[in-house]
Amino acid sequence: MKGLLMSILTGTLLAMAAFPARAADQSVWRFDNLSAIGGAAVHVEGEPKLIDTPAGKALWFDGVDDVVYVDKHPLAGAARFTWEATFRPDGGAFEQRWMHLSEIDPATGKDSDARFLFEIRVVEDQWYLDAFVTGPGYKCTLAVPEKTFPVGKWYHVAQTFDGKTYKAYVDGVLQAEGEIDFKAQGEGHTSAGARINQVSWFHGAIFDSRFTAKALSPSEFEKIPAGLK
Repeated sequence: MKGLLMSILTGTLLAMAAFPARAADQSVWRFDNLSAIGGAAVHVEGEPKLIDTPAGKALWFDGVDDVVYVDKHPLAGAARFTWEATFRPDGGAFEQRWMHLSEIDPATGKDSDARFLFEIRVVEDQWYLDAFVTGPGYKCTLAVPEKTFPVGKWYHVAQTFDGKTYKAYVDGVLQAEGEIDFKAQGEGHTSAGARINQVSWFHGAIFDSRFTAKALSPSEFEKIPAGLK
């Protein structure tokens, strides 16, 4: 009996190591289907495609008219935050707003001005990150055109806010920062593949996105799956 209990305990510990517990203030969205993402319904425009990668499915957008909408604003109510994503830019148009979190005004049912954006700017076969957040009394763009990366590869990007400073990262390396008087946003929805109003289309793939209601350090960021490196 003692041996059996030890075996069960060992198996449980190994499982916990392989699948670490997720914090209560954290959610992960996998872009591996077109039905539900992050536990919310998905609405599709165009023909975004599920593609195979060594780490599992990802969602690919053609840069022309592919976009998905998710009925959730994953950072609603968060006074501090970390927003991460693993994605692959494949070139194309200069200005691409590839993921957009938008607050909805409960009085009108329409998008307010409060929003988060992950964007890229593409220059020939290189790209640079543009992270953006705005709302009542705050607005900040973090972009450094001199810090470019080759298209066609998988990258981890993050934007964080610790109560004072808004920061943007590529593969754990700080790109830019600025102080803002951020205020938590209300409930809303999300688009991936384009801005919510269907402009600035994204050409590339998204593997996942993680949302945390506190500022994480780069050592705490999600790791790119081994198969995508």
